[in-house]
Amino acid sequence: MEEAERQRLILDLLKGRPFATVKDLLEVLRVSPATIRRDIAKLSKMGAVRKVFGGIAAAEDGDQPDRLSARPFEENQMLAVDAKRAIAREAEKLVRDGDAIIIHGGSTCYLFALRLARRNLRIYTNSMPLAARLYQDGDCQLTLAGGELHREPGILYAPRGSETEFFASKFFLGAQGIGPQGMMESHPLIVRETQRLLALADEIVVLADSRKFGVRARYTHIPLSRISTLVTDDGVADEHAKMLEEAGIRLVIAPVERG
Repeated sequence: MEEAERQRLILDLLKGRPFATVKDLLEVLRVSPATIRRDIAKLSKMGAVRKVFGGIAAAEDGDQPDRLSARPFEENQMLAVDAKRAIAREAEKLVRDGDAIIIHGGSTCYLFALRLARRNLRIYTNSMPLAARLYQDGDCQLTLAGGELHREPGILYAPRGSETEFFASKFFLGAQGIGPQGMMESHPLIVRETQRLLALADEIVVLADSRKFGVRARYTHIPLSRISTLVTDDGVADEHAKMLEEAGIRLVIAPVERG
């Protein structure tokens, strides 16, 4: 198969999905991994695709920070992995044995929760991917949100709301974007579920890599004044760190092990 034909097939594959793994491309193109990597590199250089951890994603308009739509959980798992792992390591230090905590859906929270799987904790989550993993590999006491499974964000949600007899010392959650007004999200379901869970915890702890600052989304659903602690990576800009400190937020910066 000629190079141009391979690259056309790669772009056609991305028309129907937000991203593709290297394994996906191998199954479609039937060529060597080295050939796949060369094609990815050329398409990325052209701006036709974005290279992400484990594969490629559809190109955005200049990959601008003003992103109004949220990525699916599965794609988010592929992005900024080193930073998210560093954040998860620092966030683990905020949890004491015997704590009762809430962990929201999202890729950074997922990595964080895996570090807690064998600890003596009570964990409440609405994340189906996380619940499945903790069921297989965890010893912690696990409580699941009820309701319907929404596959794109990977969370369980009860449309009419439900009484949850679970109260936590800390609520850990991620963000699509963070700005002077607070935390922002585009998915209305995530906004509604977050609002419900806010009432069940004493402290709000946000886990967000430095890419999230300056990202604009449709809804500002948590003001900065409601956030107790924010854990981010060492790529955070001084202006954003100052914004958080002036809002009275405890800022924890996680050093990233690169390379």
